[in-house]
Amino acid sequence: MIIYYHLPKAIHLMKNKYFNKQSFLRLFLSLLLVFSINCQAEEDMAKKLANPISSLISLPIQANFDENFGKNDNGSVWRINVQPVIPVSISDDWNMISRTILPVIDQTDVPFTGKEQGGIGDISQSLFFSPKKPTSNGIIWGVGPVFLFDSASKDVLGTEKWGMGPTGVILKQQGPWTYGFLGNHIQSFAGNHDRADISATFMQPFLAYITSTKTTIGLNTESTYDWESRQWSVPINFTVMQLLKLGDQIIQVGGGVRYWADAPAGAAEDWGFRMQLTFLFPK
Repeated sequence: MIIYYHLPKAIHLMKNKYFNKQSFLRLFLSLLLVFSINCQAEEDMAKKLANPISSLISLPIQANFDENFGKNDNGSVWRINVQPVIPVSISDDWNMISRTILPVIDQTDVPFTGKEQGGIGDISQSLFFSPKKPTSNGIIWGVGPVFLFDSASKDVLGTEKWGMGPTGVILKQQGPWTYGFLGNHIQSFAGNHDRADISATFMQPFLAYITSTKTTIGLNTESTYDWESRQWSVPINFTVMQLLKLGDQIIQVGGGVRYWADAPAGAAEDWGFRMQLTFLFPK
């Protein structure tokens, strides 16, 4: 609860007119220089973080900033995703991995100039059932359901719909490389009849390279196709993440840039950026 209480305040500080993309880059580089000296994390920790369904409890807190929303391109959105990942052993051979995304949103001049809203958005919950061991070819995979909850604190911050569908992930880790694909499809089945139905397919191909210093360089898209409006949203993300150790707590910190290759009219355009802090809780 402490995290949720302070997140809106953090967003407010980052929205200060003196905090811009240059400030973000300076902050990011300073954090790496200050803390990387103390990094003595376990050898395979970065590799587990690159695997969305590894047997590692983690708490990523991801801050995303996008702009150029609206008819006049003057809207902006801060979205902080709190994303706990909890693996549970359900048998000698299988794990169930819970991945939750709780968005905390602060938006300005969206959907109209002069409008400003903040609060919690719709929560999504994925459950992956995955074998504990890779296949003979080194393939790691998991499948299960995904749920969308009508949990937004304000109507404008959510869809006012309940949804569900299938989700799955497949990947391979070979040397310093991790590559794979995560996807899902959500179909609404209940909610406000005055709001648009949901029929959306999410596709996330990803590639990561881990250096000898446990720096993870990542490239992915988080593309969504809306079958109702027949429109794509295609953000391309480039990130650099560093594994660190502060006392007894292992963390991963970093960030990157995002380019919107395609988006519906009135949505984000051009460039955005991301910052992320992940707390690790190895068994």
